[in-house]
Amino acid sequence: MTITHAEPSGAAEQAPEPVLTAGVTVLAIADSDSYVKWGATLLGQVPHDWKRSLVVLASPVMPSGEQLAAALTGTSESIGAPPILDLSALAVRIATLKPDVVLLSVRGPLVRVVVRAIVGASEVRPVIVSGLPGISIPATRRAISHRAQVDFFVLHSRREVREFETLAQTMGVDMPFGLATLPFLPRQALPQKTQGRNQNGEVIFATQAKVPAEKADRLALLGWLAEAARRHPYLRVVVKVRAARGEQQTHAKRYDYADLMDELRPRAPHNLVVAGGAMADHLAGAAGLVTVSSTAAIEAIALSIPVIIVNDFGVSAELINTVFEGSGLLGNCGDLVEGRFRHPDSAWLDDNYFHGADKNDWLRRVDELVAIRATGDFPLKPLRHGAFGGVLRRAWDRKRALGRFDRSWSGMVALVLGTPVRYALVVTRGVRSRRARARLANAETVGEQ
Repeated sequence: MTITHAEPSGAAEQAPEPVLTAGVTVLAIADSDSYVKWGATLLGQVPHDWKRSLVVLASPVMPSGEQLAAALTGTSESIGAPPILDLSALAVRIATLKPDVVLLSVRGPLVRVVVRAIVGASEVRPVIVSGLPGISIPATRRAISHRAQVDFFVLHSRREVREFETLAQTMGVDMPFGLATLPFLPRQALPQKTQGRNQNGEVIFATQAKVPAEKADRLALLGWLAEAARRHPYLRVVVKVRAARGEQQTHAKRYDYADLMDELRPRAPHNLVVAGGAMADHLAGAAGLVTVSSTAAIEAIALSIPVIIVNDFGVSAELINTVFEGSGLLGNCGDLVEGRFRHPDSAWLDDNYFHGADKNDWLRRVDELVAIRATGDFPLKPLRHGAFGGVLRRAWDRKRALGRFDRSWSGMVALVLGTPVRYALVVTRGVRSRRARARLANAETVGEQ
């Protein structure tokens, strides 16, 4: 297998901590496995004299015990085992703890639901911080809209901050964005034991729930991995999954890779396996990493592990891989089979997740918000979208986000009344969209004539 090696790029060195308010209490609230990992590791960046804790909100995507252990790898000693609380118990926790800062490490639709619980439980509401747990290019309207009421939005690259600021301005949303080193990046590269890693290591395929979406594409990926395993029998090719059968994750998965393995013809070789566990454990022995667009590629880069971003299905916003344009990491199935892994172009690194730690400003800016909060002049921003409908809309939002974990009568009533209304809206929007496309097509035809 031809694996090119360069000097370890590593993660950015840590800059000296800024002088911040002492004794700030910060509570992180997480729901799915990826958000638990992000919230826990972001807590690790706060000053040592800040009082930090993490809770998991009971929801349809809350992690299993194994997923939780994997997500907390390297952080459990500093924050302990997080309790799992329902929304009412969370409100009690907030009222008792009286945190200065709440980090909402939850999926977008749940943000507004938890914001309401926070405000209802607080005499003086905390600074509310949120963000996204991985690659956030391209910036999306939905990500901003869901978090429009938070006080601060954490991002992880200079490019992300630019793109989100531009989009928020276009949307007319007053949203401050700040920069933090992607929190779960390793602090330093692995020792370069080239021969040992090439001959006895693992090739990791970092799977994703959303991409590629089609069954045929997933089978094609497995077929290429199987051929790579046959050609390099000294390597263990690992299909690294985030969730075992029956476990939940941030995005619902289709066409489980473990099930698809049974459909491979010819059958998978013995050195192609499906495995779970912490990504960090797999990367520790990795010869290379393959993915369509997973954030695991950024973790691998930090460890100087060579990468292939498979581009056979294209490069697009839907595939969440436009961020890798210009990185030098894009490759096709032939590169995967032959093991032509590569390291990123240095010019790409600084703008994409490997900026110097001196550029990080999120802690300083959150601390400034803590000071403003202390003056008492700290109103909650109005909800720009989804405010119409009053009590019924709030119950609908809660039921949709929490599912069976919302046992309120109002949630049941909202679901019964709201489902047909929502269906009618979706149909109406679809009709309008088709009519708009038809008008555009007709206009183009006339123009051609």
